[in-house]
Amino acid sequence: MRLTLTMEQRALRSEFHAFAASEVAPAAARHDHEERVERSLIDRLAEAGFLASLISPAHGGRGLDHLGYGLLHEEVGRACSSTRSLLTVHDMVAHTVERWGDDTQRRTWLPMLTAGRAIGAFALSEPDAGSDVAALTTSATSDGDGYRLDGTKCWISFGAIADVFLVFARADEGLTAFLVERDTPGLDVVPLAGMLGTRGAMLAELNFTGCRVPRANLLAGPGRAHPFITTAALTLGRYSVASGSVGIVGGCLAESRDHAAERGLMEHQLVQRLLTRMTVHYEAGRLLTFQAGELIWERHADAAMAATKAKYFAATAAAEAAHDAVQVHGAAGCTPDHPVNRYYRDAKVMEIIEGSTEVCEGLIGRFGHADVESYGAASPKTY
Repeated sequence: MRLTLTMEQRALRSEFHAFAASEVAPAAARHDHEERVERSLIDRLAEAGFLASLISPAHGGRGLDHLGYGLLHEEVGRACSSTRSLLTVHDMVAHTVERWGDDTQRRTWLPMLTAGRAIGAFALSEPDAGSDVAALTTSATSDGDGYRLDGTKCWISFGAIADVFLVFARADEGLTAFLVERDTPGLDVVPLAGMLGTRGAMLAELNFTGCRVPRANLLAGPGRAHPFITTAALTLGRYSVASGSVGIVGGCLAESRDHAAERGLMEHQLVQRLLTRMTVHYEAGRLLTFQAGELIWERHADAAMAATKAKYFAATAAAEAAHDAVQVHGAAGCTPDHPVNRYYRDAKVMEIIEGSTEVCEGLIGRFGHADVESYGAASPKTY
């Protein structure tokens, strides 16, 4: 694995940084206050090729590899976590369609998703089931040449404005994935507001009451949504959140360093300690996300676990960095319009979405240490 970026990757990072600095960061506080991402920014993201950026040029996408994708999400995540969340869920839908959809589904949806003419949202979570796929209760009942969906999905990022939802429901054959258009009869979209962080993510609750979906909107066939589609989509989502969390750490470091220099605090050892932790966590988080990106791109057997480790480390590091950044700034960091105030609230959300910290700990604690070999019973005791 390379430990440094290539010339091409550095050029991509410069492009992404310039866009985030000029287009995303200036609107971040407004998005936070107004609880929305402006349509004009969504249009500019699409024009730059940043919506559904993994999708191949043949389907209208930018064709980024996963490392380039991670760099994009780091820079946008540093500027505005709500905007990065749009890229995450939209790409989870588009990537699923490209990988698992049939030719008709690809021709229908990918040009619209890459151009921003349609916004996609990922509908997995339910009132009583978040990361536990086995607990999902939304039902899909076979009905002639289609299915009837009944149930509720909640905390759906950008559900308030999405045009198409990737919905997971339980059919007789097992968990099944559907593409459901917003105007489908029987689907009621209820916007949610007043969230702690990523306040511009335009969440919604989806209520399905006899919502009839044609069989042509099935992805990968009945009962094949888990583990195939869920694992691939959640791996991509965790990688995006990990990259965005690294961006939060970098933002906290930059804001804290500049504030400490301006206020003459650099000579205080306690401030040095806080900046040291941010610096080391930023660099370690980037290495973990880079590794996850390479494994995802290779479709390696360890890709899902690598993304989980990267998400776990980066999200917890973002929460710690945001806490420390507020400490460095003092009262100024508690004011509503200060970036570290937003980082503090957004970082808490990073510890919950796409697999909470505790879910990640359960996965890593049970399955994430297989490559650490024991010396065996014959190994000598040195204590």
